[in-house]
Amino acid sequence: MPRIRITVGPISLTARLRNTPTAAAIRAALPLESSARTWGDEVYFSIPVDAALEADARDVVQAGELAFWVEGNCIAIGFGPTPVSRGEEIRLAARTNIWADSTDDVRQFAAVRNGDPVRVEACVESEA
Repeated sequence: MPRIRITVGPISLTARLRNTPTAAAIRAALPLESSARTWGDEVYFSIPVDAALEADARDVVQAGELAFWVEGNCIAIGFGPTPVSRGEEIRLAARTNIWADSTDDVRQFAAVRNGDPVRVEACVESEA
C-alpha cells in the first residue's frame, strides 16, 4: 500500500493508505500544505479535497486511524479524548471517512499548537 508523510511543525508521522475513494482523492492532491488546528486531543487541518461520506464512516476512531471530515474538508487525527468524547474514547465531531493508518505513535501530536504549519506528501518507496 502507498504511504504518506504528515509533518506538523516539528512532528512527523508516516501512514499507510487504505484502499478507499477518500484515500485516492487525497493521494491525487499531494503534496498539500495547511495550518493545524486543535480540538481536545485531535489535530485537524483543511485540504482542497472533496469526498462523499463513505458507507463505513464513523465518529469514534482508534488512535492511529486517520480520518477525513467530509463537511469541513479536513484531515482529522485523533489521539485521545475530544470535547464530545464519552470517557476515554476518541470521538470526532461528526462521522468521518477512515482513509489511512499511522505507522507511528499519533500521541506525539499532543505537542502540536494551533497555527503550526502542515505538509502532507507521498513517501518515496525507499523511505517507506
